[in-house]
Order: sequence, then structure tokens, then C-alpha cells
Amino acid sequence: MPSKPSANGDDADKSIDTEKELLNAISEVHEGGPKKYKDRLKDAEKLFVRERLRLFFPDGPDTEEGLFANYLSEDQLPADGMITGVGTLDDRKVFFQANDYTVKAGSMASKGVEKFLRTQERALRAGKPMLYLVDSSGARITDQSGFFAQKNGIGKYFYNHSILSGKIPQIAVLYGPCVAGAAYTPVFCDVTIMVEGMSAMCIASPRMVKMVTGEEVSMDELGGVDIHMQESGSCHLVAKNEEHAALLAAKALSYLPDNCHKQPPRYEPREPETNPSRIQSIVPEDPNAPFDIRDVIRALVDADSILELSPQYAPELTTAWARLDGRPVGIIANNAAHKAGAIFPESADKAAEFITTCDAFNIPLIYLCDTPGFMVGKDVEKKGILKRGKKFIYATSTATVPKLPVVVRRSYGAGLYAMCGLAYEPEALLALPTAEIAVMGPEAAVNAVFRRKIDAIEDEDERARFVEEKRAEYREDVDVTVMADDLVVDQITPPTHLRDELITRLETYEDKDFPLPDKKHGTVI
Repeated sequence: MPSKPSANGDDADKSIDTEKELLNAISEVHEGGPKKYKDRLKDAEKLFVRERLRLFFPDGPDTEEGLFANYLSEDQLPADGMITGVGTLDDRKVFFQANDYTVKAGSMASKGVEKFLRTQERALRAGKPMLYLVDSSGARITDQSGFFAQKNGIGKYFYNHSILSGKIPQIAVLYGPCVAGAAYTPVFCDVTIMVEGMSAMCIASPRMVKMVTGEEVSMDELGGVDIHMQESGSCHLVAKNEEHAALLAAKALSYLPDNCHKQPPRYEPREPETNPSRIQSIVPEDPNAPFDIRDVIRALVDADSILELSPQYAPELTTAWARLDGRPVGIIANNAAHKAGAIFPESADKAAEFITTCDAFNIPLIYLCDTPGFMVGKDVEKKGILKRGKKFIYATSTATVPKLPVVVRRSYGAGLYAMCGLAYEPEALLALPTAEIAVMGPEAAVNAVFRRKIDAIEDEDERARFVEEKRAEYREDVDVTVMADDLVVDQITPPTHLRDELITRLETYEDKDFPLPDKKHGTVI
């Protein structure tokens, strides 16, 4: 810090001298850790943290807190390796924390931890989003006595994450191998972004894994981008580089309000990328033929407004934010291009998390249903299809935002329940003219009812004719017109009109009031 002025000399001169010293001290802190660590960043093609911050805040942060933490330390620990403050991102105030990897590999110690906690708590009080730029090797082991187990230690990070969850949006971007405590912050966030060739997260380092289990594994094999995007589902978006990561974070924030008491931002409406009239040709008449539901989504929502989350994890279910007439919506869509659009344990988890996030932040839900139902078999039972499937149904049941399901083609079994059938209090259940709603598909139903009779028919051609005849009869009973006649379906909607139908209904229910029963909380999730 600036030295104390002497007792002699002109007061004005002393003031100028003090300000110069202060500005020099600030500049020194802004330089970060030792040069050799900055050189390592260049070798790894990573930005210095203050350069990184300018990707989000081109004019720099609006305010920075705790700049002089550990300034008096004998070690070179500028800002204690933790930069915290407030910046303006797309005209919105955002609280942030960013690890400085040039200071002890971005490790966390007592003063940096205190800054982190204060920033979370101030974001909560201000009702503003929280942005975490994570580049940390974890706890600073040499200093653990001051911050590990104390009430206001690293453990408080995750308590605060939990309290902030659903109150304000939390977005994390990973810039390096983040291990142990550093890896928990991203998984607590509403959106987690990893950078190709740079990011990793795991509960223990490869060295620790070898010590504990004897297993030899690389960081990439243990917690790289592919693992978390395809296998664990812990990553929502993957960036090509640091610049792309900043763009993705800003785009994700554009669908989210500042806090749970605000509405998401509206944008100028755009016509869809694909004309809605093409939906009829996109959806096959054959109920078992695969097609990509994302082609339907592009024909419904505003052009260039789709942000798909976790696209490579459980791809049989598509979850995406988009805009309809400028209004943010959350889309849950079965994708028959993968596993026939059946619901697996992983896709049930994916849907439940997405629905809960949308509901917390007042984002209406559009369900595009085309599923044969929940998957069956030994493997999915072992993975907890019932236990995890109930979370999907629970999330749909308890969401209080406007809910608009559309049966695009098939809705069989409990798939109808998870995808917001009539029993789940949607604002309306819509269906395209080719839709079918049934306990099970025609193939399974005919097999269940007529198995013995089918087996008794020896002639193959006669057997095939019998099966096809019974399937046709079954389809007559589950035809969408029959469902509409029974008031199972509120409206059979021509594909060309579906976008306008959804927009009108969202406008009608934008002030929806649907309180849940008075209780502390459910016990399902």
C-alpha cells in the first residue's frame, strides 16, 4: 500500500504523491503473479485473467473488491489469486469471480475464499447473476488451517451455491483442470461451459486417483470435455476457445432474468429459419421412422435463437432455450433420431434439471412429444429408470410456469405423463393431425393381446395379415380425432398454424398464477 506521508511538506503535494503511489500499487497488483507463470499461460495458449475479463467486460470491471488482499505478504500473492467484483455484460450488471492462475496456480486460500463468499452474498442481496471464471488447482494445501474447515471456509462456497440456486442465475466457465473444491462450483451452476483442449474437472487429480485406487488415468480421460459432455452430463456447452466461451456465457444469460422475481428479457421477434408449413414434410407418416426433432424446432422458433444444452448427453431428448416471437422459452423434445426417442434414465435426469431451471427463472415450457415411452429392460432398471424417471414426472408436475405440450407424432405409456399430458395441468394439450396417444404402441399392444392366437397361425402370410389388421384396428382407437372427441386433446393444430397457436397461448398465460400446495418442499429430488 502507499506509504504514510511525512509530517513535513505541502499538503497538496503529499496528496498527489499518495495518489501516485496508490495508482502504482494498483498497477502492480493488476500485473498478477510472477512472469514465469505468465509465460506458462502463453505456452498453454491461455489468456491472463485480466485479459480474459475483458472478453466479458470490454471496458474492464465496473468495480473490483479486495484488490489489496495479501498485498503485504512476503510472497507475491496479488489479490490472493482471486479477482472479484461487478461488471456490465450486455447492459446488465453481473457479479463475478475469476481465479488468477499466475498466483499459486489459482489455488484458494483464506483471503481469496473470503472474497469469493462476499461476492456470492452481495450478488444475492443485489438480485443479480453470478459469473464464475474457474481456473484453479483447488485448495492451497500449505495454508489449509485458515480456511478449510472453518464456518467461512471453502465449504461455505457450496452452501452459498445452494442458497443462490433458483434465486439468481449462476454461470460457470472452466479454463483449466479444476480439481476437488474447484470442480464443485461448476456443477452447482445453472450453466456450465467447458473449453475444448483446455478444460477438465474431477473430484481428485490423476495422481490422487493412482494413490487411492492404483488406476492410471490421464486428466482428459478422468474429467475432460468429452467425459462431461457425453457421459456425465455435467457440461452444458462446449466452447472452441476463450472468445467463444465468453459469447456462449453471454448468450446463456440472454434467456435468463436477473433473479427469480423478474421476467426473462424479451427481444425483437424474428421469423423462423424454416417455414412452419414444412413441419408436415419433416415429420414422417410412419410412426417408427426416425427424424430429427430439431428440424421441427427450427420451424417453430425465432431464427438464430436456439441454444441447445447438453446436446451430446442423452441425445434422445433435446433440451434447448429459444425464443418464440421474442419471448424466451424452454423446449423439451423427444428426438426419434436417437434411440427412437424413448426416455432413458439419463434423459430423465436431463429433463428434470432443465425443467427445474426454467421454472425457477420464469421461462415457459414447450414440450414436443414423440416417444414410445420409458425404456424397459435389465440395463435401465439397474440404472434406476423408476427412481430417475420419477424426477422427470415430478419436475413437470411442480413447474408453475406456462406449460404447452404438443403431441407431434407418438405419445405412448408414461411418456405422456413426463411430457406433460392433460393430468399435469398444461395450459392446453395440442396435437398435430398425425398424432397418436395410447397406453402402448400398436406393435406391443397387438403382441400383448393376441400373442397366443398369433403363435397358433401356421401360415406366415396369414399371420402377417392378421397382425396388420389388428394393428390397424388399434390405431383407429388411438387416432388423434378420437382423443379430441374424448377431450384428451384440446386442439388438433395444422402444422402451418402451430407457431402462431403457441405464441397466442403464451401471451394469454404470461401472468399465470398457479400456486402449489402450502408445504416446505417435496421429497422427490
